[in-house]
Amino acid sequence: KIDDVQSVVDAVKADGAAKSGLAANISVLAARCESKDEAEALAALKTVKTLVEECPQAQAFTKECLTACLMQAMSKSPEVKQASEETAFAICEKINPFAMKSLLPQIFQKLAVEVKWPIRTRTLKCIALFGKSFPKQLGDALPELVPEVTACMWDTKKQVKDAATEAMKGVLTVVGNRDIEYMTGEILTAITKPKEVPEIMHKMAGVTFVQTVESPALAMVVPLLLRGLREKQIATKRQSAVIINNMSKLVDNPLDAAPFLPLLLPALESNAESISDPEAREVTERAVAQLMRLKGLADKQMSVRGDTSKLEDLFKKEFSAEDAEGGLSEVVKYASVIASTMMDLHFMEDIQWEKNVASQFTSYFDKEKTVANTEKVREEAEKMLVVPEEDDEEDDAEELCNCTFTLAYGTKILLHNTKMRLKRGKRYGLLGPNDCGKTTLMRALANNQVEGFPDGNKVRTLFVEADIQGEQSHLSCVEYVFADPKIQLYGIPKEEVRAVLSSVGFTADGKAKPDHAVSTLSGGWRMKLALARAMLQKADILLLDEPTNHLDVINVAWVKKYLNSLITVTSIIVSHDSGLLNDCCTHILSFDNLKLLIYKGNLDEYVKVNPAARAYFSLTASKMKFRFPQPGPIEGVKSKGKALMKMSKCTFTYPVNDSPTLFDISVQVSLSSRVACIGENGAGKSTMIKLLVGEIVPQQGDVWKHPNARIAYVAQHAFHHIEAHLDKTPNEYIRWRFSNGGEDKESLVKVSLQYTDEEVVLQKKPFEITIIDEASGKISKVKKVVGELMGGRKQNKSKEYEYEIRYAGSTVENGEYLPLKTLKKMGWDKAMKAVDLKLAQTAGMMHKALSTKNVEDHLEGCGLAREFGTHYRISALSGGQKVKVVLSAAMWMQPHILILDEPTNYLDRESLGALAGAIEGFDGGIIIISHNNEFVGQLCPETWVMDAGHLETKGDADWMLKQDVKIEDQQQITDMTDAAGNKVEMQQEKKKLSKKEEKVLLKKIKGKIKAGEPLDSDEEEFAFEKELL
Repeated sequence: KIDDVQSVVDAVKADGAAKSGLAANISVLAARCESKDEAEALAALKTVKTLVEECPQAQAFTKECLTACLMQAMSKSPEVKQASEETAFAICEKINPFAMKSLLPQIFQKLAVEVKWPIRTRTLKCIALFGKSFPKQLGDALPELVPEVTACMWDTKKQVKDAATEAMKGVLTVVGNRDIEYMTGEILTAITKPKEVPEIMHKMAGVTFVQTVESPALAMVVPLLLRGLREKQIATKRQSAVIINNMSKLVDNPLDAAPFLPLLLPALESNAESISDPEAREVTERAVAQLMRLKGLADKQMSVRGDTSKLEDLFKKEFSAEDAEGGLSEVVKYASVIASTMMDLHFMEDIQWEKNVASQFTSYFDKEKTVANTEKVREEAEKMLVVPEEDDEEDDAEELCNCTFTLAYGTKILLHNTKMRLKRGKRYGLLGPNDCGKTTLMRALANNQVEGFPDGNKVRTLFVEADIQGEQSHLSCVEYVFADPKIQLYGIPKEEVRAVLSSVGFTADGKAKPDHAVSTLSGGWRMKLALARAMLQKADILLLDEPTNHLDVINVAWVKKYLNSLITVTSIIVSHDSGLLNDCCTHILSFDNLKLLIYKGNLDEYVKVNPAARAYFSLTASKMKFRFPQPGPIEGVKSKGKALMKMSKCTFTYPVNDSPTLFDISVQVSLSSRVACIGENGAGKSTMIKLLVGEIVPQQGDVWKHPNARIAYVAQHAFHHIEAHLDKTPNEYIRWRFSNGGEDKESLVKVSLQYTDEEVVLQKKPFEITIIDEASGKISKVKKVVGELMGGRKQNKSKEYEYEIRYAGSTVENGEYLPLKTLKKMGWDKAMKAVDLKLAQTAGMMHKALSTKNVEDHLEGCGLAREFGTHYRISALSGGQKVKVVLSAAMWMQPHILILDEPTNYLDRESLGALAGAIEGFDGGIIIISHNNEFVGQLCPETWVMDAGHLETKGDADWMLKQDVKIEDQQQITDMTDAAGNKVEMQQEKKKLSKKEEKVLLKKIKGKIKAGEPLDSDEEEFAFEKELL
């Protein structure tokens, strides 16, 4: 009897679901659970709940009562409501974890909008339970669950909306992707508050995606991405496309993305056709191409997901149940759902299948048969999961490395979940387009930062580079190599160092002498020195970055011969020298779609398979380039050799020190200065520069700056300016910083502009001022106190500056000016410098409007691509990118002098090359503090050597004086771009006439005036200036 709970349970336990009659009568039991008769419903619900808790072998049938339990949410009886909810929860919590998907058809049916809200609310509560009971299985079901729950979160009924939100919270806890799991709260907000989407998209755009993206993570973010694609703002649509593009590259199994492609592709394709911004449209088209690639792979790939229909056929075949009906048919379907979920989650051990799958058939077959037949199905399922791999080459060489890893640089993924296998004695050419991460990979390998790569105790790995640190540049070649920490660690004697150097050409009578300083070596000899150091260390793996750079034909041949002789050493070579890659490489490692692919053969063999790779060797001209804005003319300066900044006999002591940091320093800087400031750490280089720019004040000596000169100073610790603006994009930051009419809001509060007590006393003291009445010519003297400087400045007839002032006690601005010398006596010297600074800064703004487009172009000129400059917040940028933001901001005002403190600390090798190119083409003065001789050597003819606070100038110290050339006419800005992108002709600065030319023009104008002829605008202006009119 169904009403007798204990007898039903005992029968099922003893005889199984089939013989006990439960399988045949489950529909009757489900109908009684839904009965309107209180007693009948309570009895049936109690029977089902007890069966669920005590008879797991009956789950294939008891799960069918879930719909009835959900429907009883509408019961008028509180007892039935309570009992039906408890039974529904028991079914959802006690079901086999791998069978959770078998409940979804009933659950989705009761979430439909036409269903009464109490039923929908109860159903959503059931979903919330899944995350606690079986998170992995829920993750596998997210692609199906998320759209259904999302729809309920938009419901008009508050109870449904709240229940759906709680269910979604539970659902999102099982995403399993560390890159985005911390953003679940924001994604939840975006579903119910569309206005928050642009803000959340900003945060998502800054996420560095490293982990493989699987279907649970896609199920979580696709609703947000769809909203982003449908936003009105083009920037948000663009960001959605960027995120889709980035995430889809990390999808290892295309079938994970397959359910979402029909949703995302149409929206992306629509945007690609309708977006008006060409750059945003191009970004969207790239995302479309990436999804089309995934779709193609998904369509071609054999399904390795659990397929319930295939599994049903296998179970029917093994159990000879092709014509099964009723209970056995239900068991086959139920077992197929369990098996398919186990395949998806890779639970493929025979014991796991015996426990979860075979146990479902015990009511119909003996245990031995169920286990044997289930094992046959499991073996077939394993074959379905096999993805054929490429055959490994037959080679008996020792394997040095076989690892799988992911590599990122800042927020950019370079390689994702890629394999790398290296064998002893092989030479691998590392290929890829510029900026793909070749050097970053080699540095990561050398620094043991690649997961799975053998550490230095097992395999000696050495990065061969020709860079020589500044603090070691005074060492001889022998001492330089001997001082290397690894040479010391391996206990290599100095005699062996000298012998190896001699073998590569460092001889007493040769071009490169072993006892001469390494600073005297050319780039080519530096590379040979680095190779000699590598030879001494007996490396297992050599990592060579452009080993033939700076080498002549003879030395290139030597490098090739040397590399080919290393039969027990593995080499990875980055080079744009196709001859080297052809003559040396046994294999090619290629960057391709975030993977590292290996090809057997040299470059020519590789190019036959990948013809596009030939372009890598003609890209040298298109490597990263910076473009600095030219400084433009400076009033009162007609020669590039004229000093714009001076220090004279300056001595400075920090307050905490007893002895001075700097002694008797005298320098000057002009537009033609190219100065390298070098010295040991703590020698006083940065202190001297701080004196020069006015951040600190010397106790002795004078510091002077031309009032119209603009100075850009990028300090060692360059990030302090942007730390308060991390939520802005670089473009927004620069537009904010210079929005006050071009004045730099972040000009440093310099000690040199702060008043001393003596100056404050002078400013308050009445001063005798001579006043001339213009009408009568009467001269009178009065004592007055200047209250403040108003910011105006002009030149008098003597070509001296006068500054606009307001007298103390006056409430009106009379436009009165006082000469520089008078104000200096009154204690206003620093205030005048502040006016000069502001006017110099705003003068730099004359030539370009502070528009998004102009700032975007400017950022690109300083090496920050518009992707990062306009669409990424500063908080999401890498350290090197942040420095480019600081550099761009400093260069926006078109400075006349650029000062860089240790640029090699924060810019990578390629960016340094670009910076060097920009400096060579820059018409202003340059001061570089650096330890990198290679960098400053090619740029700076003059060197300031700082040693324990004393300065010595070296190199061509008179170079500035030799540059006494007139500033080129081309330096004048001929046009400017306004905010709308239109070019506007600029009025040119007039050429100063010689006395002879002035006399001729004077005679011509007098003649025209006498004859009554009209004057042109220039003649008229000249006539007014000479008071002829």
